[in-house]
Amino acid sequence: MSSRIGVIGAGIIGLAVARRIAEVDASADVTVLDKEREIGVHQTGHNSGVVHAGVYYAPGSLKADLCRRGRELLKAYCGERAIQYEECGKLIIARNLGELARLDELERRATASAVPGLRRLAPEQIALIEPHARGVAALHSPHTAIVDFREVARSYAADVQARGGSLTLGYEVGAITRSAGEVRVRDRSGEELVFDYLVVCGGLQSDRLAQLAGEGPEPRIVPFRGEYYRLIPTRERLVRGLIYPVPDPAHTFLGVHFTRRVGGGVDVGPNAVLALSREGYHRTDFSAGDVLETLGYEGFRRLARRHWRSGASEIIGSVSKRAFAARARAFLPELTVSDLMPAPAGVRAQALDPDGSLVDDFRVTRAPGLVLVRNAPSPAATSSLAIAEYVVDQLRPARSV
Repeated sequence: MSSRIGVIGAGIIGLAVARRIAEVDASADVTVLDKEREIGVHQTGHNSGVVHAGVYYAPGSLKADLCRRGRELLKAYCGERAIQYEECGKLIIARNLGELARLDELERRATASAVPGLRRLAPEQIALIEPHARGVAALHSPHTAIVDFREVARSYAADVQARGGSLTLGYEVGAITRSAGEVRVRDRSGEELVFDYLVVCGGLQSDRLAQLAGEGPEPRIVPFRGEYYRLIPTRERLVRGLIYPVPDPAHTFLGVHFTRRVGGGVDVGPNAVLALSREGYHRTDFSAGDVLETLGYEGFRRLARRHWRSGASEIIGSVSKRAFAARARAFLPELTVSDLMPAPAGVRAQALDPDGSLVDDFRVTRAPGLVLVRNAPSPAATSSLAIAEYVVDQLRPARSV
């Protein structure tokens, strides 16, 4: 008798996992569940589209290892499926002498992680790659690429169906129970599905789904809205590829950068502010329950006390287009406020531990009959095929219990 395996989440990670299960076990009966009626509605559909080469991640971390393998797998996959994949490259620019020590450390880590083709640039070399950018030094990652991750997710879904799996969309999980070697999943209407094993790739709802399954609530998810502008069409020539900052450990998030999109256009951002709803893509989106849950979590209060200055700075960038443009102009001196037009926002599922620390690495846990993807931030989309391999390896011990 074949195993019945459910996967909650029709984003790029859930679909990659379902695809991998169907690939390695032809006898498995795989069902993907999602509350939305389309795939890739949330983080996948609001992704920046960057295929990362692994520059930012700690050597030996899951992020570093899975990003490296995931990029290779994704590049090959897009080639096989004729999905547009453009290696436009990335510049990480030190804007002043004070950032050189951090750039040195970033180079050391990236070298230790075997980031392909990485090289250090002097100021005059920056202009050869990005003629309108300025800085005192930079790292060039030529194999950083761009792709449409929602198109990739749709292709993964087609693979699942081609191998006999199914997608059950519009199915909002209301309860998960485990007993007698079975996992029962019931939706809000009372319809129940029974599986032998369940994989939860819930993104913005991952902590709540874990609790429904009887597991602990940590790490908690706190939603941060990433607000973007876009260069007006006549000014897209200012950016050839990707321009990123040197990360500052004093700030919670990376900061404003420039991202060319595979379908056209150049996004500038994001500015990161607390979202007032788990799925609050617009400033007017508000959920009193979500806000109270966030404010009531001690981990968030500790984070806010620790990083209130950077949080205030993000709010200023959110309400003032001029302030936002000033940050971006540190990389592109020619940029003006009138060069920017509004662009769609995304929401990051930021996982927080009880001590208020951001969960930086991927986090996957397992229990009898259950595997939970508790944290899958960037570069999760890049790493999706490698994460799927890792999750299915975790599923094997769960299936043996």
